[in-house]
Amino acid sequence: MRGDPVAPLVLGIAALVFSGAAQAQQPGFAGSETCAACHEDIGKAFQKSRHGALDKDKARGWETRACESCHGPGAKHAESGAPADIVNPAKLAPAQVDKNCLTCHRGQPTHAGRIQSGHARNQVACVSCHSMHKPPPEVALSKAAAANQQCATCHASEAASFQRPFGHKLANGTGHGAMSCLDCHNPHGGFPKSGLRSFAASEPGCLRCHGDKRGPFAFEHAPVRLEGCASCHVPHGASNPRMLARNEIVPQCLECHANVGTAAGGVPPAFHDLRSARFRNCTTCHVKIHGSHVNRAFLR
Repeated sequence: MRGDPVAPLVLGIAALVFSGAAQAQQPGFAGSETCAACHEDIGKAFQKSRHGALDKDKARGWETRACESCHGPGAKHAESGAPADIVNPAKLAPAQVDKNCLTCHRGQPTHAGRIQSGHARNQVACVSCHSMHKPPPEVALSKAAAANQQCATCHASEAASFQRPFGHKLANGTGHGAMSCLDCHNPHGGFPKSGLRSFAASEPGCLRCHGDKRGPFAFEHAPVRLEGCASCHVPHGASNPRMLARNEIVPQCLECHANVGTAAGGVPPAFHDLRSARFRNCTTCHVKIHGSHVNRAFLR
């Protein structure tokens, strides 16, 4: 007995409908394999990068199309080979680049304040610092050293400050346990000035390492709480011991305490006669200058 002649027609129509629906869901997409056929070196490096995981991630909807998550649909470009037929983030306006990247990265805590940050206001796009195609830095070059080198390309004066006699030890690829710019700054932006990182209850990020200077103290030194460490110290590096802004302790303290009359800096003979060498180092007596639990004058 011959089969129903209508059945093949129905199956054919259903296949066309399904195919049309699939094409409507993926308009003009070529797929990562098509991209890698021409961009072989980039494709291999991309698969080793963090963004390469998008090719296997069903949750974000870019499975097998990770390249096109940033470059847009690539079918037309794959057919013509013309650069004008594909989106190149490196040639987009910084605001558009940020918009594309923040489509996925907006919800991450490190990007809080990105749009209001100094980098965004100065038209520094994400691709100015990040390369989406490259894998993580080689083992021989630590992440800290790689970040420092990247920051130094723009912030040359700050990078030079670390070469002064007294300063934080900055990682250069050879040291162990040295610091990175990212230990103190959030390059993606934040609410504190200069993108400075905070610690614990919104305290200065310096206290993450210098925990012995952290309060609360019964008797607080006002600048430590209200103005921050940079009111006395030069954070990147200085020519003075303890990274102080002044070459002696006395002029550093007298910037605030010059109005105490006969106590210091007054007409001699004062109790603290600054003509005498014994009074020219305030911290000889005021040893708890960052704060004290027992003495209002920070003597102990």
